[in-house]
Amino acid sequence: MIKDIVLEAQQLTKEVSSPEGLLTIVDEVSLQVHAGESLAIVGTSGAGKSTLLALLAGLDVPSRGKVILAGADLSALDEDGRARIRAERVGFVFQSFHLVPALTALENVMLPLELAGRDDARATATEALSRMGLYDRREHYPRQLSGGEQQRVAIARAFVTRPAVLFADEPTGNLDTVTGNRIADLLFDLNQSDGTTVVLVTHDRTLAARCERMCVMEAGRLTSTSI
Repeated sequence: MIKDIVLEAQQLTKEVSSPEGLLTIVDEVSLQVHAGESLAIVGTSGAGKSTLLALLAGLDVPSRGKVILAGADLSALDEDGRARIRAERVGFVFQSFHLVPALTALENVMLPLELAGRDDARATATEALSRMGLYDRREHYPRQLSGGEQQRVAIARAFVTRPAVLFADEPTGNLDTVTGNRIADLLFDLNQSDGTTVVLVTHDRTLAARCERMCVMEAGRLTSTSI
């Protein structure tokens, strides 16, 4: 059975001004990602991977082309509209965790639920942390957690709203190999159990090989795709 397309890029281009003139960071990228799929975007530093991810997630606006995310044409929305789509349909995991230092682990995971007006935020966030093996650490602040624990909190926060697509930018980049492998296991377990589409950017070809599909990016273009 062919699954629905949950994410599509159509001739996506991002240009920025520089002292040397106009630089093309992302160059006419077209891409389709199906519901429940896991996709890795790999390439050298400066290839445009993180910029592409930001465009796909609606965090940045393309110079040309369009992104259709969970049925919504992001180019037809203003920033408030894109923010609403992100809140309702998207999760994020970053290399540097991006936890709120003044909030406990539980409060960090509750945050997107509270922003969405959910009255079951505490119970749902507690369950999400329990799935990450962090129930006993729920009242700890980020500074009291190891790097691996902080990333598990970030994953719990990303998945707690049951997003259509989870975007991960170097999710194991700040972790040692053993911890990074555990984090990868969690990501792919949740991808399978929740049916959430995972799109990740990584330098790690071993991590990328665990995805169903891998795209190679060079100088702003997708040069090859493997299944």
